[in-house]
Amino acid sequence: MTDVIIAGIGQTAVNEHWDVSLRELGLFALEAAVRDAGGLKPQALFVGNMLAPNLSRQAHLGALLADFAGLTGIEAVTVEAAGASGGAALRQGYLAVKSGLVDAALVVGVEKFTDVVGSEVEAALSTASDSDFEAMQGMTPTAQAALLMRRYTHEYNVPADGFAGFALTAHANGAGNKNAMFQKAIKPDTYTRASMVSDPVNMFDAAPLADGAAAVLLTRPDLLPPGFPHPLVRIAGSATASDTLALHDRKDMLFFEAAYLSTGKAVKQAGITLDQVDFFEYHDAFSIYAALSLESSGFSIRGHGWKLAADNRITRDGSLPCATMGGLKARGYPGGATGVYQAVEAATQLRGQAGANQLANIRYGMIQSLGGPASTAVTHILEKVS
Repeated sequence: MTDVIIAGIGQTAVNEHWDVSLRELGLFALEAAVRDAGGLKPQALFVGNMLAPNLSRQAHLGALLADFAGLTGIEAVTVEAAGASGGAALRQGYLAVKSGLVDAALVVGVEKFTDVVGSEVEAALSTASDSDFEAMQGMTPTAQAALLMRRYTHEYNVPADGFAGFALTAHANGAGNKNAMFQKAIKPDTYTRASMVSDPVNMFDAAPLADGAAAVLLTRPDLLPPGFPHPLVRIAGSATASDTLALHDRKDMLFFEAAYLSTGKAVKQAGITLDQVDFFEYHDAFSIYAALSLESSGFSIRGHGWKLAADNRITRDGSLPCATMGGLKARGYPGGATGVYQAVEAATQLRGQAGANQLANIRYGMIQSLGGPASTAVTHILEKVS
């Protein structure tokens, strides 16, 4: 079978880029990935984006970025799966190269929230939910996460500060990431004193929305340019799964079935077991999502995901380091670009280029991006092969 190698990586800092357009953000990341791959030219471009038609009044991003980057003529399409758009685009790039029909595929995740402000952003985010039965009734993603968090807290008797470990870990790791929106660690009392966003979700339980773009260039090992300077990182497993769009249609709201299914498929494809995963980049748009992802993916028994954070088992020195470059919480949440940022950050770790955040003796990293409350889940296993 054809190995799929991450030959190039690129990213912009995650922040409020008021003076940079959506196409410029995408171009910066795209060009960085191509340079990092030694100038390898892509035959296909897959763009992960969630909200450009709503927020930037711009659809057709595949053609837009191909044109702006001087790549007209290549296959270029946009992939949308809400917050999992970047992960879904990565999977499409992987499948294209894996099939042998494409020699090199460029995957770009890009999002720009600051093209609008205020309630219009919240309304746009709500399009990822069931419009008729959730969004139209006033349900926002944050309110939905709050309901999940309250139910989880009730079911498993979680203390008021039980989720603090997720924010503390993320911000500690964000401090070592020059591309993170927040580069400062926080103390436990900072979390406990934080104002509520939607009770019980406080300011540190919700990732900040921000602009950003990330890119990876995928190819086969035999097509790498001579003298390729980076350790090789391959995509060893790739899978996606879906669940009901409306949360109330599920048999069990406190279990992310799509995360469970996609993790199982990706791990099996990689030929490993979960205990061989050295680190996990989860989709911590909300603290409750991190806890449920850990449980649904199989890293924790039901009701104990929060304890992995509370007991410092997800720190860089823990048994399962998570959000190693700050996660969505400290790096910032660039919407549909998130899954590609995760791929860039995991590849950086596996290459040994993560600087102050570098993990020791690692071979396998797992990345997972979610659309809504895991209505879509995309999971990849990345492996250092040299």
